[in-house]
Amino acid sequence: MKIKFLGGVRTVTGSCFHLSVNDLQILVDCGMYQGENSEKINKNHFQFNPKDIDYLFLTHAHIDHSGLIPKLVKEGFRGRIITTSATADLTEIMLYDSANIQEKDAEWLKKKALRQGREVIFEPLYTVEDVKEVIPLFDRKSYGNIERLGKGIKYRFIDAGHILGSSTLEIWYQDSPVEKRIVFSGDIGKKGNPIINDPQDVEAADYVVIESTYGNRLHKGTEESIGEFTEAIKVTFKRGGNVLIPAFAVGRTQDILYALNKLVREKRLSPFDVYVDSPLAEEATKIYLAHPECFDEEAMKMFQTQKSAAIRLHFTTSVEESQRINRIKSGAVIIAGSGMCEGGRIRHHFKHNLWRSECSMVFTGFQARGTLGRRIIEGAKTVHVLGEDIAVKAKIYTIGGFSAHADQKGLLEWLRAFKNRPSVIIVHGEEYVSREFEEKVRENFGFSARVPEREEEIEV
Repeated sequence: MKIKFLGGVRTVTGSCFHLSVNDLQILVDCGMYQGENSEKINKNHFQFNPKDIDYLFLTHAHIDHSGLIPKLVKEGFRGRIITTSATADLTEIMLYDSANIQEKDAEWLKKKALRQGREVIFEPLYTVEDVKEVIPLFDRKSYGNIERLGKGIKYRFIDAGHILGSSTLEIWYQDSPVEKRIVFSGDIGKKGNPIINDPQDVEAADYVVIESTYGNRLHKGTEESIGEFTEAIKVTFKRGGNVLIPAFAVGRTQDILYALNKLVREKRLSPFDVYVDSPLAEEATKIYLAHPECFDEEAMKMFQTQKSAAIRLHFTTSVEESQRINRIKSGAVIIAGSGMCEGGRIRHHFKHNLWRSECSMVFTGFQARGTLGRRIIEGAKTVHVLGEDIAVKAKIYTIGGFSAHADQKGLLEWLRAFKNRPSVIIVHGEEYVSREFEEKVRENFGFSARVPEREEEIEV
């Protein structure tokens, strides 16, 4: 088997691995790049002919793993997209949302060019019509079942514990007299994540391709993070401000709602208004509720006892409803996308709250280099948002304990479950983080470990 590392290497975004084995061509993930130069990078030609790809394995629905699938199909891919049922459902709504945003952005840029007397055509990367061609290609699988592709290849998904439907992928292949096994970790979840089960361990492999998003740091403990989150809300409301939470519509928003409900049910906070300003998040929440087979025991009990509506929850769908939120000066928690503040409605709420010292911003997820969220947490005094320079005077909180990713300790614990000595390939982390994690893997286990270059091809 040959693997070419086309994305999600020495960076945390755009995951895509190209496998060639036994006359088959396979992709593991096909993600959109987010961050600096993202538009240019996403428009680049694939490093393969999409028509030649036989199968695409999708580990989970997040756009940095799924976002280029419509482009792949648009350019000729007609194979099967093999994933879990929950991932297929979530990916569908995320891709439609991505296409809608691109179509609207292209139309706005076109009008802007015409007003300036330029006849420039701005084409979206893909459209809603392109997404429609993707949906029939999904092949839904359950966790735990070993399936056969033929040509000496078998595979299995197990629960990665990251978001609903997220998977670690095991592939057995025989391109020599001895059968080998390679494991793609996907994004490994933190133990104790709300709603979903903890990540499952794998006990044996010849090769492991493992993510390293937080491979050089430790998260705060869950209870410590919940305490900090509670205090942030209390202090902000006392100051007369709002709490803004940039959050991914899929995964993080549902986790935050679960935590807020629990805090009110336990009387650590009094009931208050929570505005989820994201039509996508509302759809994703419905999909979460439709997949109880992915819930952990605590979540199952909570939903069965109908105690999930402790907060006063408001989903907004129209632009008018979103704008009305900006008239609220205090006492509200506002959750909106995008999680890294690169798009979505959170930017509009910045214009009304970020400059107010009585307000707070709570970051609960990773902020990639070059994103607006990263600039804010690194201490920017002003940021350029929607054509304006906005002063950053709101109090900024970063609460790592809400991350859906395992930290360094969690990643090492996941590797410790292997009873043999696999060769470890480290991906999905900023370069210095992956390098530090590479050293930790060698120190702790003595495993062979390496961080591949982008577009490097290796034989396993």
